[in-house]
Amino acid sequence: MPNTPPRHILRIDASMRRNGSVTRQLADTLIERLTTADSATGVTRRDLADNPPAFIDEAWIGANFTDADARSDAQKAVLARSDELIAELQAADTLVIATPVYNFGVPAALKAWIDLIARARVTFKYTENGPVGLLTGKRAIIVAASGGTKAGSEIDFATTYLKHVLGFIGIHDVQIIAADQLGQGADEKLAAAGDAIERLAA
Repeated sequence: MPNTPPRHILRIDASMRRNGSVTRQLADTLIERLTTADSATGVTRRDLADNPPAFIDEAWIGANFTDADARSDAQKAVLARSDELIAELQAADTLVIATPVYNFGVPAALKAWIDLIARARVTFKYTENGPVGLLTGKRAIIVAASGGTKAGSEIDFATTYLKHVLGFIGIHDVQIIAADQLGQGADEKLAAAGDAIERLAA
């Protein structure tokens, strides 16, 4: 019977705070639990506060919509960062996105990351029946924190957006660990998030 290959986690940190970040602390706990459960699990960490992805521009769009075998060296260079980020995602079994809610949505650096990994003909394709995600067989865990926005509410354009985008590229197994509305009973919310991590990693 063939050996099961070791699992691999891609961790994305989107908080611009390196110290005192709730999402970083919760993600640390989550990763520790997941890797303790399977010591062979590898982890790749992409911290968006360090060298954040550049916003896409006209040159990027032109290169992206040029057939791969027709791209110039300059166009390949323009897409190099996107190719790198997509390769990290393709190699992972589990995606952990740790993000605060900024002004009801995701941080700009996380949106820039999404724009670079959501690429037609690479991570999704259009068919006669509509778009089809190509990153199947993966799961995602969103670790989110907010001061006043309730997760899943009509003013939450962060976790709901992330869940939609992940489904669009083929990742439908999405779980959310929310430490939301920390401005009201932070200790209780953090304890609940910790309990959710324990249940998920059990």
